[in-house]
Order: sequence, then C-alpha cells, then structure tokens
Amino acid sequence: MMSTNIFLSPTNLLLSEAEDDEEALLLPAVFLVVLAGIEGARQDRIDHRHRNRLYLRRNELLPNPRAGTPWQILWESQNDRAFITTMGFDVKTFRHILEGPGRFAQRWEETPVPRDDVSTTGRPRLGGRSLNACGALGLTLHYLGSAMLEVHLQQIFALVPSTVSRYLSFSLTILHQTLATMKEAKVSLPRTVEEFEKETRLICERHPLLEGAFGGLDGLSLTAEESDDPEMENATYNGWKSNHCINNVLAFSPQGTITMAVLNAPGSWHDSRVARPIFQALEHHVPDGYFLVADTAFPRGTVSIHGKIRAPMKGGEYIPADPIEQEQALLVNRQLLSYRQTAEWGMRMLQGSFGRLRVPLPISSEEKRKELLEICVRLSNVRARCVGINQIREVYMPTWRASEDDKLWTRLGEMVFGDIRRRDRVSRFHLVVADI
Repeated sequence: MMSTNIFLSPTNLLLSEAEDDEEALLLPAVFLVVLAGIEGARQDRIDHRHRNRLYLRRNELLPNPRAGTPWQILWESQNDRAFITTMGFDVKTFRHILEGPGRFAQRWEETPVPRDDVSTTGRPRLGGRSLNACGALGLTLHYLGSAMLEVHLQQIFALVPSTVSRYLSFSLTILHQTLATMKEAKVSLPRTVEEFEKETRLICERHPLLEGAFGGLDGLSLTAEESDDPEMENATYNGWKSNHCINNVLAFSPQGTITMAVLNAPGSWHDSRVARPIFQALEHHVPDGYFLVADTAFPRGTVSIHGKIRAPMKGGEYIPADPIEQEQALLVNRQLLSYRQTAEWGMRMLQGSFGRLRVPLPISSEEKRKELLEICVRLSNVRARCVGINQIREVYMPTWRASEDDKLWTRLGEMVFGDIRRRDRVSRFHLVVADI
C-alpha cells in the first residue's frame, strides 16, 4: 500500500510563506482604503453642512472687532446720513441715547454681561469685551433697524455668533431700561386741558372742522413665528389674515409721538378686545369734547366713551336731509378721512424705520417680544421729540425710501420675507454677502 505524503516539499513551503506575506501586506492597505472612504464621506457631510451654514467662525471674520470693521468706519465718519440709513437716528440723537447719567453707556459699563460662568454681581471686565458701549448700541440699532440675518451683523461688527446673540440680548435689555427713564421716550396722553387744546390747534391748522381732535388711532398686526405649542399656535392664528400674528393698537399725536400703545396681544383677538385699555384711558383721562380719529372699521367702544372715537362715514350711513347740513357733514367726513391717514403714516414710519418688525416676531418668549415692541415704540418717540415730525418727513423718510425698494413702503403686506431681507436698506448700505 502506498503511503500518503503529508509533508510539503521545500518549494511548496516557500510558496505558502510568500502568499501569507502578501496577505499580511494587503490587509493594512485594505484597512487604509476603507478608512479613507469613511473619512471622505465624513468630510463630504461637513462640506455639505458648511455650504448651508449661516454663521461665520473667528478665522473667517476681521481679526479685531474694535479696529477696521465696517462699524468702526461708520462710527468714525460721524455722518448723519449714514447713521440715519443704518440705525434710524442722526449722530446727535445717537449720542443723546448713549451718553449721560443713566444712559446706555453707563449701564453697559456698570453691568456684567450675563453668562452661565460669570457672577452677575461681579465687576464688569470692559477690556475683555469685543465692543465698547457705542459699538453695543450700534449693534442693537442695526438689529432693530434692519431685517438682515445675524450673519450679516457678524460681518459688520466682526463678532462670532455666540457673541452676537449674547450682546444683543444684553443690549436690548439695558436699552429698554435706558428708554424707560428718558422723558423723550415717554408714552403718555396730554395731562391738562391746555395740552389737549394744543394738540387740537395743531390739527385744526389743516383740518379746521375737526375741533376737539387730539390724535389718530389704528391697529397694527405684525407677523409672528408659528409656535409648536398648540395653545399658543391657536391664540396667534388670525383667520381673517390666514396667518400667525401679534396685534397692537397705537394712538398718534399730530406731533408724531405715540401717546397710547397696547402691545403684544394674540393675533386671534379682535381690535375691540385689544383696545380695552385705550377705551378705559379715554373714559377716565380724556375730557369731554376731545376725540381720536380712527378707521371706519375700528370699534368705537362702549356708550361710556361715546364721541371720543370718531371715524369717516360708512357706506349707507344716514346723513341729514337738509342740503346745508348735508354739505357740512360731507366736509367733516372728508377731513376725518384725510386726518385718519396720519395714523397709517405713523404705522408706515414705525415699520419703515424698524425693519425688525417686518420679519416674524419671536414666539418663544413673550417677555422678550414685548421688550422688542416697547423699545421700538419708545425709540420712535425719541426720534419724534428730538428731531421733529417735519424733519422726519422731509429728511429721514426720504433717506430711508431712497435707500430701499419703494415696494417695502407701499406693498409690504404682499412681500415674502426673502424679498424683504434682500431689499433691506442696512444690508444694501454695508454691501454684505447674502449667501454663505
């Protein structure tokens, strides 16, 4: 019987060892190829995220927020037209808000910027801040005066996203506190008969038949973000507008100041419900014989304030049969209709000068939303009192309109938010890049 040779010859042994060596060398190469593929896929995902990233990192911004930035160049220019275009105020009014006891600069320098890792009772480290007081106020007014994305503010002020968010939140709070102490920012009715009479005389200079009128009244509905909370989502939804919004009612004096304001009401509320505090003020603080002029559709309130809100006649409304009385009623109606437009002008001025009101209001924090609205109202009064309504009409509004698309002023309600941001005057002034 033949035996089976179970031993390999020397030649076969050498071949087997060579194959094992090749496999040993091949495995690391395969591993490296797989690893490279994984790393390449990860980098592709990172690149995809970066293409859609709406923020900038430190190395993509100017190196020093306090030197050579677009804001620093604007500040050093001290140019009224540039300040009005970007922040809505001339240099003198900007400094009036910034400087003096209890003003913005003092609060900025004496209050620590809130952070989780910093004591709220410690001394502020001003040298460690990226912006000084004027820069912080400039950042805040740029934000309020524009509809631009925060990435554009990063470019203008050379700040990383976390710093922009932290500074804006802090600056809005101390600006709100500052305005609450400024007499120029005060929102109040006339207090004496003499003051009511002064307002009436101003109106009667152009509308002599409106004896007793002391201002105009209108509602302002602002678009809001849609909430994830079903209860809040339902409260802010306005079926008439088919949109989520926040309702406000404002009264304007003939001098351009806001004398009464009900802010931050849910969009589902009717004007008659929103305006209840105004009805109460008219009942208790306005003498008989004086009235506000409102739109035909605006509620006139209860019997207790009968005659204190007047509006142009509706179609089909009764008019006197006597031709003389009829002509007089039509003349009064035409003057009511003419003066009513001043409240609409006031609303356009408010949204025109504060571009932040053109984009959906934040829905997550009722307190912050109310703070934003109140700041805009008080700043509007500061401008009216420090500059004057004639200057606003003749200098400010032409400047704003010349640097923006006229559609923002005449057909704002028909525009989508992308168009609003692209046509924003502050973005155009700084010529920031729109797409990252």
